[in-house]
Amino acid sequence: MTDVGFSDEELLRRIARRDPAALASLYDRYAPLVYGLARRIVRDEGQAEDLVQEVFLRVWNRPQVYDQGRGSFRAWLLSVAHHLAIDLVRRRRREITYQEKLTDSSDPPDPFEKVISQVDGAKVRSLLDRLPPEQRQVVVLAYFEGLTQREIAERLGEPLGTVKTRLRLGIMKLRALYEDGAQ
Repeated sequence: MTDVGFSDEELLRRIARRDPAALASLYDRYAPLVYGLARRIVRDEGQAEDLVQEVFLRVWNRPQVYDQGRGSFRAWLLSVAHHLAIDLVRRRRREITYQEKLTDSSDPPDPFEKVISQVDGAKVRSLLDRLPPEQRQVVVLAYFEGLTQREIAERLGEPLGTVKTRLRLGIMKLRALYEDGAQ
C-alpha cells in the first residue's frame, strides 16, 4: 500500500495506531522543509539534522497534539521546528556567554558562514524592509534575536498585546509578500 495519496491527517491517525510506514511518509513529505527551516535558524547542518529527528520523534510520540481546527499540519509542523530551533539557539547563546566568561576570548567567525548568512540575510532583509517599522522591529527581535513576546515588550516598553499584534501582522504581511514574490 502506497502512502502518497493519504492526507496528513490520515497519516497522523495511522501514526496514533503506531504505523511506522505512516511516519516514514510524513518524514519523506516534510523532512526537507523542516531541515531548511532548522538550518536557516541554527546555522549548523548537524544540529539541523538532529532537530529534524526531534520534530518527527515528537510527531511519533504525540500525534494527538496536532489540532486540525487551528491550521494545516504543515504550518503546525514548521511551528514545532521553529520553536525547537529557537530554543536551541538560546541554549547555545547561554553556553557561549558562559564559555566566554571562562576563557575571555573567542574564535574568529567562519568566513563561509558569514557569506551564507549575508546571502540569506539579503533575501530576508528585502522582505523585511517592506514592513512598517514597528512590525519589522518585533519580527527581527522575535525571529533573529530569539526573544519571547514578553521580552520584546519589556525591551521596547510596549504593552504585551501591542507586541503580539505587531508580530502577528508582520508575519502575515511577510507571508503575503513572500507568496507574491514566489508566483
